Amino acid sequence: MQTVATSSAAPNPDGIRRTLLVIGGAEDRIGRSVVLKRFVKLAGGRRSHIVVIPTASSFADEVSEAYRDVFTRLRGGDVSVVNPATRRDSNDPAMVELLDSATGVFLTGGSQVKLSQNIVGTPVGDAIVRAYERGAVVAGTSAGASIMSRYMISLGEEGLTPRQRASQISAGLGLVEDVIIDQHFDQRGRYGRLMSMVAASPNLLGMGIDENTAAEIRGGTVMSVIGAGSIFVVNARNAITDAPDARRGAPLLVSGAVVHSLPTGSTFDLGHVELTAFVERHPDIEGAVVPAKVRAARSSTSSAAR
Repeated sequence: MQTVATSSAAPNPDGIRRTLLVIGGAEDRIGRSVVLKRFVKLAGGRRSHIVVIPTASSFADEVSEAYRDVFTRLRGGDVSVVNPATRRDSNDPAMVELLDSATGVFLTGGSQVKLSQNIVGTPVGDAIVRAYERGAVVAGTSAGASIMSRYMISLGEEGLTPRQRASQISAGLGLVEDVIIDQHFDQRGRYGRLMSMVAASPNLLGMGIDENTAAEIRGGTVMSVIGAGSIFVVNARNAITDAPDARRGAPLLVSGAVVHSLPTGSTFDLGHVELTAFVERHPDIEGAVVPAKVRAARSSTSSAAR
């Protein structure tokens, strides 16, 4: 183990362990399922009450059943579904009651805009925040990852070059402060849009999470990386940029930003913006280089052959 720095987050004065699991999408659900297995463990294993929120998805019923099956396979406890299809639905006391008893909350992928429209600032959204504050683990994948921050990228162009006004921001839940999160990062080439966001708002750290990879954030600041890929953190707080003057769609000047590429085994302090420890690990190469959809197709073909 390499210890790089000695700074660490101050312990919570109330003694509550608050944990987020922010997943870059396309997490392994049929193999070793390292990321989802970690979520089930954090939620309490066999004693857990997991609430799945599939609101972002256009196939909410199918997605709910898929996660119910995988959490059951991974020896989780009870699994409930909360799916406010409209903002009005998020006033339902029965949905709030389920969230108030949850030990783990899981937001699926889909549309960030639907999450912002239907959940943020509603009783259901407030219940998710309360769950986190009382110590339940809150996890999200893809769109469900983006909503963890106070401001999230809800729409945007892909590509490596940062461009002026190439993305749209919507309100998130604010479970992690001073960070803006993007997902499917390497697989969809989202470096440019994340860089453009932090160029325009340099107080925010940019966090880009690869598929089948997660940031486990404890106490709001201490982040550990798990899974097959990496997490990209960009700090533009001292960077030089022409963001105030560039025309719409123009390539942006961003000079002096500090970037951190953090594979599994990394521990990073989001408060001090520095690596604090690193343990060399060797994630499954198949999981690292083959997209989840391809692995799922292979598995289906293999099962049919049997």
